[in-house]
Amino acid sequence: MMTNLFSSFDPMSSTFNLQLNWLSMFLFIIVFYPLYWISNSKSSVLYSELTSYITKEFMPLFKSYKNIIMFNVLFMFILINNVFGLMPYTFTSTAHIAMTLSMALTIWVIFMLYGWVNNTNHMFAHLVPLGTPIVLMPFMVLIESISNIIRPITLSVRLAANLTAGHLLLILLGESMVNNSILIIITVTAAQFALMTLEAAVAVIQAYVFATLSTLYASEV
Repeated sequence: MMTNLFSSFDPMSSTFNLQLNWLSMFLFIIVFYPLYWISNSKSSVLYSELTSYITKEFMPLFKSYKNIIMFNVLFMFILINNVFGLMPYTFTSTAHIAMTLSMALTIWVIFMLYGWVNNTNHMFAHLVPLGTPIVLMPFMVLIESISNIIRPITLSVRLAANLTAGHLLLILLGESMVNNSILIIITVTAAQFALMTLEAAVAVIQAYVFATLSTLYASEV
């Protein structure tokens, strides 16, 4: 039996008491890097299809294709980590708030610095929506400032919470099969298969949502 429900999310490895589980993030490089060397492989075709779709979605928000490359890589990085996290005994780095908040906060700080340095007037104008009465302007500035500040928090919590909730449900279902009848084991196994299908969809959707919201925030500056 599992002594702690969250033990599967523990970043500490049993090898020399080091946090070696975080090395699972480099699975992205193992999958991504060979695409430049192996032509016409299934992975390269799948990557081309995904990037072309993402590029079509993000292109209306940017004038140059160069600006979209970063968000394509961000989407693939989160997607690969999410998908590998569904495999047994694989550490899910994107289910940790430390990982997701680091990504979201870094992106947000870069956007803010770029916007306030290069488009200062636009950033000030964005704090007050068009047509706002003069009396409400101080309140709108406060509300817009708070909503802008909490963006990296909402981005990171949304990704980490969705992945953590699905993993915990799988763990709870697996624990319920211990010392039970064959009928319960078959029923729970079928439920786990259905939940795994849902988790696979969540892994793709959350990667897309994170990249899309980051793109929308970037387009504002």
